[in-house]
Amino acid sequence: MESILKEIGRFRCNDWVIQETRVFDAPRDLVFDAWTKEEHLSKWWGPRGFTTTFQEFDMKPGGTWQFIMHGPDGVDYPNTNVFVEVVKPERIVIKHAVFPHFLATAIFEDLDGKTKLTYSTVFEEDAAVFDKVKTYAVPGAEQTMDRLEEHLASMSSF
Repeated sequence: MESILKEIGRFRCNDWVIQETRVFDAPRDLVFDAWTKEEHLSKWWGPRGFTTTFQEFDMKPGGTWQFIMHGPDGVDYPNTNVFVEVVKPERIVIKHAVFPHFLATAIFEDLDGKTKLTYSTVFEEDAAVFDKVKTYAVPGAEQTMDRLEEHLASMSSF
């Protein structure tokens, strides 16, 4: 699969996969906490200008994460996810249960006090739908990771 992936900034894409790898200047436990604690995740999840309202957050295999992303244009985007796997502090696997359907995997690797995060989404939709989705999913994910980086800086200042 590696040979058919296209580079788009820090992202690699093929017909149904978007993957970003980023190194954060924060320890792995802190980055994992930012992903697994509602009080942190709600502050950075989503592209710039979006806010997120959590309706349910049960982080365990089989648990549901239901939320609404509120766009800067006033449009609400309801989301429902099911946690497939949670392995502290190494990995989170999430099934996005509404359109567009995908399986997302976040892998957290320790790099001498920093954290390498690899975030992959494997879409279940056909290529035509994926071509449309990636036009907003790639920049949206990039902005979301930027917001995570900013939030980590505020977390580590405490």
